[in-house]
Amino acid sequence: MLIDYRLLGDRIRQQRRNKGRTQENFAEYLNVSVGYISQIERGITRVSLERLVDISHYLDCSISLLLDGTDITERNYLESEFNELFQQLSNSEKKTVTLLLKEYIRSKNSTAP
Repeated sequence: MLIDYRLLGDRIRQQRRNKGRTQENFAEYLNVSVGYISQIERGITRVSLERLVDISHYLDCSISLLLDGTDITERNYLESEFNELFQQLSNSEKKTVTLLLKEYIRSKNSTAP
C-alpha cells in the first residue's frame, strides 16, 4: 500500500477543523509539538498506525474515513475526494468540469502511441 500522505493530511486537517479544534489542542492531546501536527497535516510526516489510531480517537472518526482512497496503487485513488469536491459545485460548474474531463481524456487517448 502506497499512501498519499498529503491527501491523508488534508483529511486530518479537515476533520480537525470540522470539530472546531486547534492544532495546539491536537498537539497537546497527542503530546507532540504544533510543528509536528503541521507536518502531518501537510503530508510531510508519515503517520504510524498507532499514531493514526490516536488521531482518529481525537477526531472522533474512523481510520477508514481518513484512509479511504489514499492508496495511490488502487483504482479508486482520489475517487472519494473527487466526488466530494464535485458535489460542492453548481450544476453549471459540474457540466463545465465534466466537459473539461471528457476533453482531457479524448486528447490523452488521441496522443497515445
